[in-house]
Amino acid sequence: MTDQQDFDLGGVDGVWSDEADWQIGEFGDDGEGGNAVPMPTVAIVGRPNVGKSTLVNRILGRREAVVEDIPGVTRDRVSYAAVWSGRRFLVQDTGGWEPDAKGMGQSIARQAEFAMNTADAVVLVVDATVGATATDEAVARALRRSKTPVLLAANKVDDERVESEAAALWSLGLGEPRSVSAAHGRGAGDLLDAILEVLPETPRDFGQPAGPRRVALVGKPNVGKSSLLNKLTDSDRAVVDNVAGTTVDPVDELVELGGRLWNFVDTAGLRKRVNTASGHEYYASLRTRAAIDAAEVAVLLIDASEPITEQDQRVLTMIVEAGRSLVIAFNKWDLVDEDRRLQLDKEIDRDLSRVPWARRVNISASTGRSVQKLVPQLDTALESWDKRISTGQLNGWLKDVIAATPPPVRGGRQPRVMFATQAATRPPTFVLFTTGFLEAGYRRFLERKLREQFGFDGSPVRINVRVREKRERRK
Repeated sequence: MTDQQDFDLGGVDGVWSDEADWQIGEFGDDGEGGNAVPMPTVAIVGRPNVGKSTLVNRILGRREAVVEDIPGVTRDRVSYAAVWSGRRFLVQDTGGWEPDAKGMGQSIARQAEFAMNTADAVVLVVDATVGATATDEAVARALRRSKTPVLLAANKVDDERVESEAAALWSLGLGEPRSVSAAHGRGAGDLLDAILEVLPETPRDFGQPAGPRRVALVGKPNVGKSSLLNKLTDSDRAVVDNVAGTTVDPVDELVELGGRLWNFVDTAGLRKRVNTASGHEYYASLRTRAAIDAAEVAVLLIDASEPITEQDQRVLTMIVEAGRSLVIAFNKWDLVDEDRRLQLDKEIDRDLSRVPWARRVNISASTGRSVQKLVPQLDTALESWDKRISTGQLNGWLKDVIAATPPPVRGGRQPRVMFATQAATRPPTFVLFTTGFLEAGYRRFLERKLREQFGFDGSPVRINVRVREKRERRK
């Protein structure tokens, strides 16, 4: 288990030592176990290998972001809860931003750009020992155009001899370069004070995201993704051919459905695993993964006239791992007879048993059959993906469930659940603070009960556990 996974809001398990650790959510608690209070976000951005993750760890006061002396270790946006001078806020670590990146680097750059556009304050990290590069200047130009407060951190100023090199960064036009050594802590306190001066008390954008919801059309080759996009747009927006693999680059289009706009993205069909693909297939698979990461809901198209394949399962795994809401569209329904329907029901029970929560709809992209039925399924999935349960309601429900069915005994002791909170949305992520590890089977039981009580149709639900540290370890 890496340090980054330990406390990532959407990550896996970790530990806790005192009740203060219970306040780890994407939004702070209101102190009464009721509705959550939003926290502002500061994004740490810059080109690769300038020390962004090291600075994040310095701000947190603990090692959580993964740090290696090679560029490109951080790829996604990862948020961590931080406290300074009594104020709580989120720190968002990002991958290295490069304007001309290709493939996976382009996806990483998009994540960093999204962070810059949505954060309440931005810290641009520049390596003072190298000086302002062309990439630094490109990032600075983009930040100067935004209305978000920006601070310039001149990193790797380990002693006074490098101060003069840091002063040269005034040329970026972002104000005073604030000298800091993320590795040794020099100047970190002053930088944090400056962050709090520009950081608002609450996020500027809190609640439902603005603009069209982003929908990725994914599936194996020749399953009808481009045909569906053409039917939705009532045009030949995407090239369609009976030859599998016609689509290579993602094709996006604004589509009016149900009286409002949606942003649909047609992706390349995934034929092979990314690590075994080559040539354009390799880059197409990277772009498809990036499209899934950038989407809010994925529509997985499956050819209903043929048996569910390993390729279908592989794409499904990619969606679930990305934590996206999900609608499964069984396409080519006009080719399905009664015998095939009976066989398909058996395949769904066998091959799609891990996603019983996914919304399903039967369509025909070529004839337009039931295409409009996608809208209510998309709405349900997105509503679940955005859903938040108050801390008081969650703990009241959990207390009754555990009283009726306690966790199984492990190592001669029965673990107790002390407290629970919803640490994040999109997807809904719940953290249980316990005195011992909870078995996977019991977590599945809690997820099933959670869905029975609160819904979450169409969205994955993650349940993570923080186990209390042993006394000897704390000493």
